[in-house]
Amino acid sequence: MRGLHRAAWPIAAFLVAYPLWWALGFGGLSVIVLAVPMALVLLRRRPIRVPRGFGLWLLLLAGYLVSALMLDEMPPNTYGEFGAGRLIGYLMRLFLYVSLMIMVLYLGNLTEQELPQLTLVRMLGALFVTTVAGGLLGVFAPHADFTSPVERVLPGWVSGNPFVHNLIHPTTAQVQKVLGHASPRPEAPFEWANAWGSNVSVLLIWFVVGWWVYGGPRKRLAAVPLLALATVPIVYSLNRGLWIGLGIAAAYLVLRLGARARLVACSAIACGALAFFLSPLQAMVAQRLDNPHSNDIRAFTVTSTIAAAGTSPIIGYGNTRNATGSHRTITTGKTDWCVTCGHPPLGSDGQLWHLMITQGFVGAGLYVAFFAGAVRRHWHDRSPIGMAGVLVMILTLLYMFVYDGLVTPLSLYLISFALLWRNSMASRAT
Repeated sequence: MRGLHRAAWPIAAFLVAYPLWWALGFGGLSVIVLAVPMALVLLRRRPIRVPRGFGLWLLLLAGYLVSALMLDEMPPNTYGEFGAGRLIGYLMRLFLYVSLMIMVLYLGNLTEQELPQLTLVRMLGALFVTTVAGGLLGVFAPHADFTSPVERVLPGWVSGNPFVHNLIHPTTAQVQKVLGHASPRPEAPFEWANAWGSNVSVLLIWFVVGWWVYGGPRKRLAAVPLLALATVPIVYSLNRGLWIGLGIAAAYLVLRLGARARLVACSAIACGALAFFLSPLQAMVAQRLDNPHSNDIRAFTVTSTIAAAGTSPIIGYGNTRNATGSHRTITTGKTDWCVTCGHPPLGSDGQLWHLMITQGFVGAGLYVAFFAGAVRRHWHDRSPIGMAGVLVMILTLLYMFVYDGLVTPLSLYLISFALLWRNSMASRAT
């Protein structure tokens, strides 16, 4: 990062200094803070370039503004009252959507001299190292947590909101009984275990590009033990979506690489798979596959989400709702005599379902069109950054079925989108 241009410091502050933001209690919300200097950089260099497909994101944002009209409405078979919690969640997501839009425009309007592509890729690689360290911390110190400075200064009615509390209260892992006994699922330095799973797969792609493809012998040598260490929290995450995503990434490389590079990739995949199956970690994966405890929960929430979205298919309901009953019983929520009756809010099992309940089928369609359009436009970019960016867009479309994109995952998806956009502009200029 030596000699980084002063116009590029906000993105370096977001990616490289992310552990500090997490410790302060900002975490993924730091992009809202840093969007202010990013916007100032943009204002000094008008006219502002915009990427192809940007109109879809503007329509998505406009639809979210309109969806506020439905915040006090309740779809059938849901419960709850309109209050501060629902409004806080709506406003926080609105600020995030706007901030992420500013970030994409900011990255696309920096010149190669101000922010070289490889520098941005290596910033993502630095965050991968941080993510692996946080994952290992979650495995070996799963109960560690602390009260952040942001949490201390916020009033209790704000910090006590479950959505807000997850964002501002640093924890190393979620301890859940996925395997029938308490086991840690790493989440540091992100907000949820699923966010950690989504983020580590995206950052792994950019780490390989920056440290292996464009790295010298020393970086390549250092990359091998780092990747080996990453397998420990990846397995302990018990995250089937992450495992499927890594499988798709391997298949994508085999499909798209040239003959010589394909041979190297297949050899590396085979060696990694052999080492894994000879390790104790493979038993944990087998045990997780034998305990699909979340399938019924997801089926219930997804079915209920689609039904609720069908009652407001154009603009949705602005925020999530709680369904009456659960996959086990018609009882609403947990009670002293039914501790398993609780369920996640509608729209919490994936960004696609989240958009359906908040912005209707139209909002979900715009999101799919935005990222699918990026795959279509950049598919023929055969550069390492181009192929890596397209792979991230494909994973984005996969993860929308199982992961909520907010907060940090969507940031990384859109930074990857910006890398593709910058690559296409460089190609046209050449």
